[in-house]
Amino acid sequence: MEPDYWHQRWADNQIGFHQADGEPLLAAHFSVLGLQAGHRVYVPLCGKTGDIAWLLSQGVAVVGVELSETAVKALFAGLGCEPRVSQHGEHRHYAADHIDIYVGDYFTLGAADLGTVDAIYDRAALVALPPPMRARYAQHLMATTARAPQLLITYDYDQALVDGPPFSVPADEVAAHYQADYTVTPLARQAVPTGIKGKAPAWMHAWHLQARAMEDAWKDGRPA
Repeated sequence: MEPDYWHQRWADNQIGFHQADGEPLLAAHFSVLGLQAGHRVYVPLCGKTGDIAWLLSQGVAVVGVELSETAVKALFAGLGCEPRVSQHGEHRHYAADHIDIYVGDYFTLGAADLGTVDAIYDRAALVALPPPMRARYAQHLMATTARAPQLLITYDYDQALVDGPPFSVPADEVAAHYQADYTVTPLARQAVPTGIKGKAPAWMHAWHLQARAMEDAWKDGRPA
């Protein structure tokens, strides 16, 4: 899926994937990440999600990456803060207290750019990408975050009935991308009331991903 596709979606306001009020599964399962005030949560392909305001309200900091500068400007407008804008390599960096958002290609944002990542929240990244890109996405995510724990949200539906995004990413594919590096724990499964685009019954799944080497290394509410 080329960058122009997403730029056009934002330009045409075709953002049915956007949830202004945030994702209930985040509030319900955020505690599994074991974060404390000041810890940093990475939100890849963040758009202007209302989840960022909710995360900030919990006392954590947010770092994100988003291809559309239109979305990032709308995000800061919604937060009611004036960002500091600078050039960071090939990315534009929008920053305010406890929030750093990079505008540009997810795949060219490296670990040194991101800095410390204590956890990952992925509601709209893995499911936004077509199958050929998802394995590359997952590998890059793990490499740039030192396999930080994740709260992952996916959809499961009959892909033959409707085109994504959001794409269907069933449980076996989640395992294929992550099980070699993480313990993958299902947290919730719930029906999507209107299905996908009103055309296909669908379910949302919440997953907790914990790096295998960290499973027994929790100290003071965070992995050692």
